[in-house]
Amino acid sequence: MTAVRVLLVDDHPIVRAGVRSLIDRRDDIAVVGEAASGEEAIALARHLQPDVVLCDLRLGDGLDGVQTTRQLRAEHPAPAVIILTTFDRDAEILGAIEAGAAGYLLKDVAPDEIVQAIRRAAGGGLVLSPELSERVVAVSRAPRVRLTERELDVLRLLDTGSSNREIAKTLFVTEATVKTHLVHIFEKLGADSRARAIAIARDTGIL
Repeated sequence: MTAVRVLLVDDHPIVRAGVRSLIDRRDDIAVVGEAASGEEAIALARHLQPDVVLCDLRLGDGLDGVQTTRQLRAEHPAPAVIILTTFDRDAEILGAIEAGAAGYLLKDVAPDEIVQAIRRAAGGGLVLSPELSERVVAVSRAPRVRLTERELDVLRLLDTGSSNREIAKTLFVTEATVKTHLVHIFEKLGADSRARAIAIARDTGIL
């Protein structure tokens, strides 16, 4: 029987070592490579042609897990991608699935669940717990908040802690214009404060 070829992608060597030690005990799964970044993962995948890529969501500077997934799934042949991470926000889970991930696992799952997920993904299956599946469906059915490009600019600056005056100076607009944008942002997000607007934007994947 041919072993499932796996590429590990995580910017923490100790995590890669732990997952490798788990997989190396299985006769039907083999780690064929490791990458510390999305860019390295894509280059290695083209060379090694793994069946499954286990990829963290946050990879430091450069491509994140969702962007890496999207690019890997555009390759020919395209490996199945499983996101293995500590982050479980609904928007991030949905973003990964929309990018083409075969599954989304949290790092606190039982070791055997990771092994079973690899086998399932290699066979073309979807790897999501019932709870995460329900959350993906709920988020995908929820109405999407649409901010204009300028509103997004204001929101990003707001996220850095910039004051209205600093935002106005950066965007070359008046403070009155910034306040108008903030009113629209608050209305669209259903927020009643700057902190709440940022929190909602992060939870929904806008930021």
